[in-house]
Amino acid sequence: MRAQPIPTQVGIGLRPAHVAHVLEHRPAVPFFELHSENLFCAGGALWDAFDAVRRDYPVSLHGVGLSLGSADPLDPAHLAALRELMRRAEPALVSEHVCWGAIGGRHYNDLLPLPYTDEALDLMVARVAQLQDALGRRVLVENVSSYIHYTHSTMPEWEFLATLAERSGCGLLLDVNNVYVNSVNHGYDAHAFIAGIPAAAVGELHLAGFTRKQGLGGPLLIDSHDRRVDPAVWALYDYTLARLGAQPTLIEWDQDLPDFAVLEDEARLATACLDQHRPDERGLDEHHPDEHAHAGLAALAG
Repeated sequence: MRAQPIPTQVGIGLRPAHVAHVLEHRPAVPFFELHSENLFCAGGALWDAFDAVRRDYPVSLHGVGLSLGSADPLDPAHLAALRELMRRAEPALVSEHVCWGAIGGRHYNDLLPLPYTDEALDLMVARVAQLQDALGRRVLVENVSSYIHYTHSTMPEWEFLATLAERSGCGLLLDVNNVYVNSVNHGYDAHAFIAGIPAAAVGELHLAGFTRKQGLGGPLLIDSHDRRVDPAVWALYDYTLARLGAQPTLIEWDQDLPDFAVLEDEARLATACLDQHRPDERGLDEHHPDEHAHAGLAALAG
């Protein structure tokens, strides 16, 4: 079975609780994304369900456990399992995270940020090259949400990501929600982040909901993936499309899962915004994206 390409439309992150609904009703979703590690098995009910889904839909696989930026070497067993999954599943896209989450055999329950230094950049370039060589294909890497920053960082996160893509040849999975969450948590300009990302490197966008923590003496947003996309993130998504052009987009929801219809509704909102930024529909010069920065929001408000 050859991979179906991911269309420049809005897909949904498929979680096990919704698999039966999808297989029974075959909803009109342009593509699905699943977590790679959930399919590290030789067979079984989940693999059979995934196999059925990918017969009818393009699929993307999104890894969360490789710990690309760890000081430890990549886990050869994890890398081998991922390589075998790619061989069997032939997904249209495969992605991982710019982070670390394991060291000394201990795994942490979070995707932890890197310091944005030349040393960390060299490490990530080497690790991404190792991953792409092992898989025999280009991968996308995602910016993560974070709740700490390193005082010895020497460059902004967007410069780190852009340089990583340029030097390694990888693509970027730009999580718009994470950009907004970090802009509040760390006090930077989210628009400057988006403006610093090269459009040619971006292969996918993510949208999700966050939790706003109160009573802490300062603003703190948690990338909780347990509610609808916030209006501020919709506005940043609109700006992102204006700057970078229409991109395949995914709705993520990982906790307190609602009915599948809620995810479809979020996808419809994203589609209304995305459609405003297709060159054939705008009919305007691609070199002046700011002229269109709020067109999608007007459609959503209407």
